[in-house]
This record gives sequence, structure tokens and C-alpha cells, in this order.
Amino acid sequence: MTAGMSRAQRRVRGLGALAVAASWSVLFVGVAQPAAADTHSKQWYLSAMQAEDMWKVTTGEGIKVAVVDTGVKSSTPSLQGQVLKGVDVTGAQGDETDDYDGHGTTMAELIAGTGEGGGLKGLAPGAKIIPVRMSVADFMKKRDTVFSDMAKAIRAAAESDAQIISMSIASDISSHEDREAIKYAESKGKLFIAGVGNEGHKENRRAYPAAYREVVGVASADRKGKVSYYSQHSDTVDVASPGSDIPKWCDSSFKSYCDGDGGTSAATAIASASAALIWSLHPDWTANQVLNVLFDTAGRDWKDGTRSKYLGHGLIRPSMNVLKGKGEPGDPDISPLTKERTTGPAGSSEKPADAASEQPAKNGAEADKPVAAEGTKSSGDESQLGLILGVAAVVAVLGGVAYAVVRRRKAA
Repeated sequence: MTAGMSRAQRRVRGLGALAVAASWSVLFVGVAQPAAADTHSKQWYLSAMQAEDMWKVTTGEGIKVAVVDTGVKSSTPSLQGQVLKGVDVTGAQGDETDDYDGHGTTMAELIAGTGEGGGLKGLAPGAKIIPVRMSVADFMKKRDTVFSDMAKAIRAAAESDAQIISMSIASDISSHEDREAIKYAESKGKLFIAGVGNEGHKENRRAYPAAYREVVGVASADRKGKVSYYSQHSDTVDVASPGSDIPKWCDSSFKSYCDGDGGTSAATAIASASAALIWSLHPDWTANQVLNVLFDTAGRDWKDGTRSKYLGHGLIRPSMNVLKGKGEPGDPDISPLTKERTTGPAGSSEKPADAASEQPAKNGAEADKPVAAEGTKSSGDESQLGLILGVAAVVAVLGGVAYAVVRRRKAA
């Protein structure tokens, strides 16, 4: 960014550069690649989402994101100087910067990594990370415990200075404690984003916390804008975000990155970074307004105001607001998720089973139909859909436990 340039000036500069560009400017063809030192070069979605142009306007500065996960290793080259003091709710040895799996560190880098040392470059490199370390199944087994600390982790994130809570861990079990923690986070004005899970080709069970009404459920679709066949699909899906072919730390040794799919875990992190870019540009907005704009500008080829059980409101496109000024923020006090006043009495926290519409008829019955980019027309022929973007993913099972009952908890 140019020193001394106002946000408005930077925005105009970005608009000029993008005068004739479509939202998704490049069509990528999936090709398997071997692991390499320069992980940044494999982050295909950065170009497709016009990250470089958005960074001329905002990098997410001033926004803090709580990453509720397996911990965040703050000493990786890409995260040095990016991680603030966090919370460890596990009660185990170490603290929130001791990532016992590598998953949480990957998510943090996808949000706010600088890309130094050939590491992952975050979509919002100007944002800061507040790590909240919680327990997952393998970690709990090693400690011989059967008590969930999910609710405690969510409350810790809600009490932090973070505006956004990003949670790429999911469970197929709901609890009263978790529901109350979610409501508490909403009462604190947080934007809560979570993955819907990656077992759509199997049991396709509702995944929590994404299934709670107050949480933004994120699905995956591939680079062609098609929903991933294993991305869970139901009323829990609110938006789709990039997730396929995204490198990740192989394990807790942090020696190298591995190729593969980030799943709805990565999709959640990238959606959180997208929100950070918009909120940074409009710091006076509420979480409701940021989310309204994300929904309003999402890429879709069906009627506005309706939802697909596969892609929700569509494919996330922060560049529509950052570079083109599009998107209606709406009422600052009304949640676009519940349609209720966020300052009013809390209702049921779980999304009703029939809350989402089916995939619109114009898309046919195909679960993996691509979504056209803005400026293109959908004709039913995939070759005519134009330039598009989406995201896909595979999810690693991490599992979990809740209150003396074995509980499945996994990377979303």
C-alpha cells in the first residue's frame, strides 16, 4: 500500500485496475503437483479471487480472528508477528502456541500468513490471529479424558478481542453447553464461521457448530465452481469457499507442507479471511452487515434471496465489495442468518431441518453444477458458464467426546 493514501483513495485505485475484470478472472484446471518449497505458488485461489488487487485496497488490517483449533504455532516463518496472545482451554502441557496436530497452524496461515519462507499466504495478511487451543479425539485419548471443552473454547473466543471466530472443527453431536456458548458469542457481536463437514458422500450428518442458527456454515466446491461431492449438503450451508488442492502442514513436526485438499476446514479459514477484508474496509459495520454483504455478493446463477443446500447463497467473492463497492450491508442489528434482532431474546439455536431451499430448478438435479461468475450468463451448458471459481475439499477425522459420551469431532 502507498503510505499516506486514504482507504477511499486506495479503493478508487483498485477500481481503476479492475474496470473490465470479472469477479473470477481465471479458470484453473486441476493438476496434481508434488510437494515443493514454494507453497504459495500452489494457492491457486488467490489469483482467482483477485487477492493482489484487493491487497492494494485492504489487507485486513485492524481485524482480529480467533482460530479455535488445535493450537497455532506462532514461530512458523509465515506467522511470525501475526499471532497475538490467546487461550488454551485443554489444561494440558503447553499453551495455545503448541499445535499438537498442525491443523490449527494451517488455518491461521490461510487467514493471515505472510507467505514468508515459502509458506502459506493468507488472504488477509494484515489481520491478526488469536489462537484458542481446544481438544480433539486423538488428543483426548492420549490424556484419557472424555469431557468436551468445545463450549469453553467458544466462550474464550467470544471473550477475546477478536471480531471473527473461525472454527474448522466439527462434531455430529449437539449439546446445551455448546448452544449457550454460541448464543453468548453472538451477544458479544462476533461473526462466527464454521465448516459444514466433509461426509456428504457418506452419512451427511449435520455438523456442529455450523448447524447452529447463529453460525455461518461453509461448504466446499472445486475450482470450476462445482460443489465437492463429499462436502456436506443441507440447511446448514450458508456459503461456499475455496478448499480443494490447498497445501497444509503435514503434522505437528512442522518440517514440511503436504499437498492435498483442505476441505471445509480450509474453506472456513478463507471465508473468515474474506470477512476480515470487508470488515477492515468498513470498520464501523456490525457482524450482521459484513455477513449481509458476503451473502449479497456471493456468486450464484439462481434467484437472489434463495439458498442452495449445496452452496448456500453461493461462492464467496469479497472482491465484489472491496474492488467494486457492491453489496448491501442492511440493518446493523438484524442477523441475516436468523432474521432476528441480535440484541433481542435468543430463540432456538439450531437451524430447522427445512430452513434451506433445494438447489434451484434451473440448475437441474446435479449436485456439482458450476456457478457462473458475474458478467456471464448461465445457459445450462457448462462450456457457456464463463469464468468461475469454487472450492473443494477432503476432511481428516479428528473426532471428539462430550460429557462421558464418546463424541465424533473432526476437522471440518
